[in-house]
Amino acid sequence: MVTIRPCQEQDLVLLRAYIPTPGQPDRHDKRFERQQSGRSTFLIAWAGDLPVGAGEILWNGCDAPEINQHYLDCPELNGLDVWPAELRSQGIGTAIISAAEDLARQRACHRIGLGVDDHNPRAAALYLRLGYQETGRRYLDRYHYFDDDGIRHEVADPARFLVKQLELTPGPPDH
Repeated sequence: MVTIRPCQEQDLVLLRAYIPTPGQPDRHDKRFERQQSGRSTFLIAWAGDLPVGAGEILWNGCDAPEINQHYLDCPELNGLDVWPAELRSQGIGTAIISAAEDLARQRACHRIGLGVDDHNPRAAALYLRLGYQETGRRYLDRYHYFDDDGIRHEVADPARFLVKQLELTPGPPDH
């Protein structure tokens, strides 16, 4: 059984220990800081007491200007990961996506988006199966990492942006 909840400060120690971020040693901390500032929600998947996955909802949308200008009111689910790799294809990523969609609905968002790297057809198939649709919008997913020698490397992975329309659940009827 997996549970999904927003990251808490005391979770960071376990995240660093169990979900590695090679070349980006402070990735979890940065996500938590964004959450604390209200810019995101950093979701963690837990199997018992161990973190087994994570994803972040960026409430201001995709950082890539060529996407953001077309999807201003569209939060982005970013950095979805399940770890260790043996746990992939067991529903953990789907559970994180579902939790992100629920949070977006609670904020009255009518859609949510995500980027998928051209070199990740398995993730793209999952997203399409879950109702995300091609937008025809492409961009370079830009990030950096540090190698074992401390040298910074800039990366620009070709990606496409997918969007899912969310049906908002109606509230209780007015009396």
